[in-house]
Amino acid sequence: MTDTAARPEPTTIDRLVIRFAGDSGDGMQLTGDRFTSASALFGNDLATLPEFPAEIRAPAGTLAGVSAFQVHISDHEITTPGDAPNVLVAMNPAALKAELHDLEAGGSIIVNSDTFEERNLAKAGYAQNPLADGSLKGYSVYEIPMTTLTKEAVAPAGVKPRDADRSKNFFALGLVSWMYTRPVEPTLEWIAEKFGGTPMVHEANVLAFKAGHAFGETAELFDHTYEVLPAPQQPGTYTNIGGNTALAWGLVAASQLAKLPIFLGSYPITPASDILHELSRHKNFGIRTLQAEDEIAGIGAALGAAFGGHIGVTTTSGPGVALKSETMGLAVSLELPLVVIDIQRGGPSTGLPTKTEAADLLMAMYGRHGESPIPIVAPSTPSDCFATAIEAVRIALTYRTPVLLLSDGYLANGTEPWRLPDVASLEPIEVEFATAPNHTSADGEPDYWPYLRDPATLARSWAVPGTPGLMHRIGGIEKADGSGNISYDPANHGHMVALRAAKVAGIAASIPPLEVTGDVDDAEILVLGWGSTWGAISAGVDRVRAGGRRVAQAHLRHLNPFPSNLGDVLRRYPRVLVPEMNLGQLSRLVRAEFLVDARSVNKVEGTPFIASELQAAILGALDD
Repeated sequence: MTDTAARPEPTTIDRLVIRFAGDSGDGMQLTGDRFTSASALFGNDLATLPEFPAEIRAPAGTLAGVSAFQVHISDHEITTPGDAPNVLVAMNPAALKAELHDLEAGGSIIVNSDTFEERNLAKAGYAQNPLADGSLKGYSVYEIPMTTLTKEAVAPAGVKPRDADRSKNFFALGLVSWMYTRPVEPTLEWIAEKFGGTPMVHEANVLAFKAGHAFGETAELFDHTYEVLPAPQQPGTYTNIGGNTALAWGLVAASQLAKLPIFLGSYPITPASDILHELSRHKNFGIRTLQAEDEIAGIGAALGAAFGGHIGVTTTSGPGVALKSETMGLAVSLELPLVVIDIQRGGPSTGLPTKTEAADLLMAMYGRHGESPIPIVAPSTPSDCFATAIEAVRIALTYRTPVLLLSDGYLANGTEPWRLPDVASLEPIEVEFATAPNHTSADGEPDYWPYLRDPATLARSWAVPGTPGLMHRIGGIEKADGSGNISYDPANHGHMVALRAAKVAGIAASIPPLEVTGDVDDAEILVLGWGSTWGAISAGVDRVRAGGRRVAQAHLRHLNPFPSNLGDVLRRYPRVLVPEMNLGQLSRLVRAEFLVDARSVNKVEGTPFIASELQAAILGALDD
């Protein structure tokens, strides 16, 4: 036994990428989340990448059932979950086989050796045990009988062996918490809060966690521990936040800023359902949520709420956007504020429901019949979802229009530290309802015309139903400008189509100019992105610039309309590269709009870009 008193001080490293992987019932998402939370409280910068199977319970021990959680922690600012893990924690052979190809050369593997028996090896497709056949000789492998040690540790609690097996993820968490000097108190407090109502489970998880921690400290497998120091941060209160939670909080904040209640009409769909779950917790802010029977009912209820003077919101993923398209067209015609949130996932059809993609941009632009333009915004990071939700509500209310917000599964499930904003610094959203007649009829009597417009925004008047003297008709049939009466007049239809398009185009006047970073004045290439590609693009650009090449970067939040200076920015640089998690949808739009030779870098594999991929793509474009 190693003398713990003689152990050296922790070795300081500037960053760590660790990936937890196991069967979908092994609790890897929880393990990764707890390691992340402890690191966030310790003060590290971090980014996460949860990955899990689409099946609720895939066959145990198979490749299809592997669930993984990757976290990148550092003592400096980072923008991605890391290119390749330094450490892989594999709870069974399937996890090892599924995840080994991503591990860096010479990386560390921590395996639950109890699971490497013949039946599990066969399920994973191994002809021989990789722990014994020499195939892992390029890695540092730590074989630990986690299942056996966990059962021994929790035996005093009187837990049955099958139930004890469920605590082995806490053993693994305790071990890596010791290896990387994570604080243990936050985890123990969380276990007490989460499982305090079931004393036996609570005690078993605590015993397993402490056993894993003690094993690392007393076993002869490890020479020393590692430490990633806290990252410099601006003063303030921080929380670790995911994209869907940030979207929900942004909607709550927008409701307060506009002094209007939020109504969410939604049908559960992966990966958007967590927004419904989170918003349902905030009834104290006047949030009203409806879990509808289908996608069409969800958006119909939200549009009805908008007619009634609420902020109407509906959430979905790509398949649901297709079902909602007719009602979105109705919202365009009615000119009512509605926010449609699309958490994009792999497609087409059911596709890859738990994997990420960003291939709904062209559907957002054109996926409705007739001329029905809709503003489109997209967040760039999990925390940016908060501000982007507020921006979507601002546009919807100010211009009386539906707005599409395009997030994706990577942002929805990923997390990062976020400094809570000063609520007083958030700009109010001014909303003015019609309260009195605004027109005089032919017989001299005051009446109400719902389609009289604000000359600055072209937004029509908005009257809450039941306001005395402001009764009016709405519907999907074309309306006469001003009066809102049903009109089949050709000239009026052309006029209304042009007005609705001009209103959306005019939103550009309230959009900040596109910001360019990097080598702004003399770059050899501009890398233009949108959505969740921001982190990998930023890291890739930084690496290329560190090598001496001149690179500029710009990232779009507003995709319809574009910022008014986008054309000038694109024409300023000899090359334009557009990385996208699709087959080139933004590049098509900018090529058509601005006649620039925008080259695409595409990835549609259900996983986000990594920095090294974009570093290589930028260098390839520069040398072409």
